[in-house]
Amino acid sequence: MFSIPGKQAVTMTPRAAGQIARMMQRDGRQGLRIGVRKGGCAGMEYTMEWADSVNPLDEVVEQDGARVMIAPMAQMFLIGTEIDYETGLLESGFKFINPNVVDACGCGESVKFSEVPAR
Repeated sequence: MFSIPGKQAVTMTPRAAGQIARMMQRDGRQGLRIGVRKGGCAGMEYTMEWADSVNPLDEVVEQDGARVMIAPMAQMFLIGTEIDYETGLLESGFKFINPNVVDACGCGESVKFSEVPAR
C-alpha cells in the first residue's frame, strides 16, 4: 500500500462526502470505488464505480457517512487527492484535485501523472 501513516490517501469536500453518502444510502451500495486506467489523449483516465463490497486490497477512506475505496493499482497516483462535487447549469459531477497531475487534455477527460519512482 502507498498510504502515509496517520493521513488519509484522499480527502472529500463536504459536498462530495454528502453526495456519496446520499447515493450509497439510496442505492444500498458499500461505497464508491475510484481508480485509474490507461486511456485518453493525456495517457490516464479516472474510473469510478459504485461497489457492493469492499475489496480487501482497497484503501478505504470514510468521512461523514461516505466511503471511498481506492483500487490497488491507483493508490500511488491518488495520494493527496481531494474529491469535490460540483453542480452546474449543464452538468454535475465529481472533480479530482490531484497534486500528482502534471498535465491534462483540453477536454478534461484524461490526465498525465508525474513519474512514479520504481519501488
